[in-house]
Amino acid sequence: MPREEAADIRRVESRVASYINEFVALRQDIHQHPELSFKEHRTSDIVAAKLAAWGYEVTRGIAGTGVVGSLRRGSGSKTLGIRADMDALPIQEATGLPYASVNAGVMHACGHDGHTAILLAAARTLAEVGQFDGQLQLIFQPAEETGSGARQMISEGLFDRFPCDAVFGLHNWPGVPAGHLGCVAGPAMASIDQAVITIRGKGGHGAEPHKTVDPVVVSAHLITALQTIVSRNVDPLDMGVVTVGSIHGGAASNVIPDAVELKLTMRSFRPEIRQLLQERVPALAKAQAESFGAEAEVDYQLGFPAVLNHVDETAFARTVAEDTFGVGQVEAGFRPRTASEDFAYMLQARKGSYVFLGNGEGASLHSPRYDFNDAVLGLAATYWTRLAERFLAPAA
Repeated sequence: MPREEAADIRRVESRVASYINEFVALRQDIHQHPELSFKEHRTSDIVAAKLAAWGYEVTRGIAGTGVVGSLRRGSGSKTLGIRADMDALPIQEATGLPYASVNAGVMHACGHDGHTAILLAAARTLAEVGQFDGQLQLIFQPAEETGSGARQMISEGLFDRFPCDAVFGLHNWPGVPAGHLGCVAGPAMASIDQAVITIRGKGGHGAEPHKTVDPVVVSAHLITALQTIVSRNVDPLDMGVVTVGSIHGGAASNVIPDAVELKLTMRSFRPEIRQLLQERVPALAKAQAESFGAEAEVDYQLGFPAVLNHVDETAFARTVAEDTFGVGQVEAGFRPRTASEDFAYMLQARKGSYVFLGNGEGASLHSPRYDFNDAVLGLAATYWTRLAERFLAPAA
């Protein structure tokens, strides 16, 4: 590593370390006061006040509670966006931590409190000692959990008002060694769609099933048949998921109901597979029901697309991580995740990459026992700072 590069890394690491405890406390404060999608008013207030105090031009009200902090240095024409999400989940916390949620039924169970604190720590570092030439756009997004925030910010002119040559995001991941980084070119997270299938038959007495068209039996056959879509219609080298997560019908052991409702989630990496699932699930449901003399109503709801990381930007993100922390701290062969993220919309609008940050061992995302690992906060803030400085480096 060149001597100048090593000195730059030490400069950033030292600055972040000097006030990292403030941001750990801030993270825990945000954790204690979680807010659901589009209700992140307190969090938005904190973000805006911090950015303004550090000299950023602050714009509020994008997608309701969204905040963008802009900072220019020099005369460079390049622009960079870095995004953090702010919302919590409708989950009752069960961690027992001193800073556990005080809002009943609401919890930061996905680490967005950590993502926000990381980007704020990087924002302060970049404002105070950042060495870059160009325009920095720090995007604090609401409503990731509902899949609405990114799309609404974009529809309200995010990238027209705040130009970005590239945009980067980050998500912590339990089970990956703490502080290790994962970079995936191409599909990194899955698309998500949902369906509600209502099987309508003819109810009756459980002792006289021959006089009914039993939607419970139809549903049982359909659940099995749905699994053949992936096993027999999707190329084995591709990924597809069809999961029936809910089935409701009837209320008594001796009464056959008139209808049964099934709720499904579908995941895929490639648009072609997503389209295949969208076609095959309704077709199979209707054909399976008809074969028993029943009917199937299918409400197929498109969610958001797969996170498709751009190749060059992902290579850049990996290089910054390796140069800053060493090759050993960047996970080799890091694999895509089948969870979903609305950062996908930003990557459709601009080039960029979504990076994964190891959270260490502990409860999984969306668990009532999950907690963000504060030990990785400083490392991640250093990473964002160095990525911004490298991307917006002065022209040679």
